[in-house]
Amino acid sequence: MGSPFSTIIAVSATIYVLLPPAVAAADTKLPPNMHPVKPIIRPAAQLHIGKGRFFQYALPPGWTVGEDGQFALTLVAPDSKAITVMVGNAGMPLNSTPGQYVYTKLTALGPQNLHLSQPRQVAPIAGFQMTFQFDVTYLWRGIPSRGQVKCHIAPAYDSATMAMTAALSTAADWPQFASWLPLVADQVSALNGAAFGARGVMAQNIQNSTAYGEAVREYNNWSQRNWKGVTDARDASTQRNQESFREGLGQTTDWVNPYDTRAPLELSTQYQHYWVDRQGRIVGTDDPTADPNVGSTSEWKKMSPRKR
Repeated sequence: MGSPFSTIIAVSATIYVLLPPAVAAADTKLPPNMHPVKPIIRPAAQLHIGKGRFFQYALPPGWTVGEDGQFALTLVAPDSKAITVMVGNAGMPLNSTPGQYVYTKLTALGPQNLHLSQPRQVAPIAGFQMTFQFDVTYLWRGIPSRGQVKCHIAPAYDSATMAMTAALSTAADWPQFASWLPLVADQVSALNGAAFGARGVMAQNIQNSTAYGEAVREYNNWSQRNWKGVTDARDASTQRNQESFREGLGQTTDWVNPYDTRAPLELSTQYQHYWVDRQGRIVGTDDPTADPNVGSTSEWKKMSPRKR
């Protein structure tokens, strides 16, 4: 599902710190021009706190910010098959109903055959007194889609502040998002009084909130269950782009381990040649004639760059 908003794509690079050379084992005698090397370990992907001009939010790995305005914020999945939406307004008439507000805001996204379930009252998020939840189905460019939508209400003397948070995806992909994406959609907090034009609404410390902790746990549980399936497929393109970006900067290259060809090792471009032994120890050199097997009790094999 593509985003109905103009998406701003921001390229970000992870900076990896090269580990100091390891001390060679006592039984390994290396030529003087060979040096112990440690592979670069990528940090685990997890939710992190992002900040825009008016709001802070929980951002899943690889997702990008679409709309980032005073009244709306959207986060878009790498494959555009899922999206979270937050939109809010201060000064709403007190007789505005949750169903009317949600229907109006979702209609602005351009879906077809939009259908809302009956509302269910649920626990409110920070800054609001009431929250109503809806299940939603619709077509987006002919593709069956669904999700969960909440309407949050903060009544005042003569008006109310209302906000909608929505977690949406293609219907086929919704089962993988249902357990955690609605929690992520709720993790939006106002950074200043300009948000919605209502000072203090949704103001909270996401990092220390119980709700954020629950969202992180649910996301991590899902990620672990699907590490070899959904997660790999969803992140494959992004991962390749990040690897190419780092290699383009001359920082790293993936090398094939002859002892385990299933898992390439990411190494710095500090040396031109790398060797590995059965214990996983790696040495690097710029001397093409150097052979760590000479004078060593270990069996070393030469590594080759991974072909894409």
